Amino acid sequence: MSENVEMPLRRKKAYVPDLRRFGALCEGNYSRIRRLRLLAESQPDVAEFELCDGDAYFGRVRIEQLQQSRFTETLLLEQIHNAGRWLNDPHLTVRVYHDAGMAEVISCYRYNRIEAINDYPNRFMHHPDEKTQVNAFLADWLDFCLRFGHVPADRIAWPLTD
Repeated sequence: MSENVEMPLRRKKAYVPDLRRFGALCEGNYSRIRRLRLLAESQPDVAEFELCDGDAYFGRVRIEQLQQSRFTETLLLEQIHNAGRWLNDPHLTVRVYHDAGMAEVISCYRYNRIEAINDYPNRFMHHPDEKTQVNAFLADWLDFCLRFGHVPADRIAWPLTD
């Protein structure tokens, strides 16, 4: 005689965000953005610089201030020219919290809003930790910009001496 034995249903573990990692990414991104804005040619609400290593040209980066209030500002960070054909130009909207010393990505490319946690699977196939991944990408990209960012000689405000 065969008996129907019911197997208990296994529930997937709910995704729990790593707030320490996310906070560290946002604090690091705040510091990186501040250093990049010092590097770039100064205009009131736009900063631009070239990415190059010797003769290798990687493109041009633009940081534009979209909105400013007492403790926060919203920036558009984009690579407006890319020398490589294989990479999409990054296009990120970042909220900068000066009182907390943090910067987080609030939108990227064509996605107007990045959810803190995504159900998985979902319609757009975003990962449960998509917001953390996008902020980690921003950290990597900003590190690249800090390493290879240069203001073109013709845009330096002070004269070059020999």
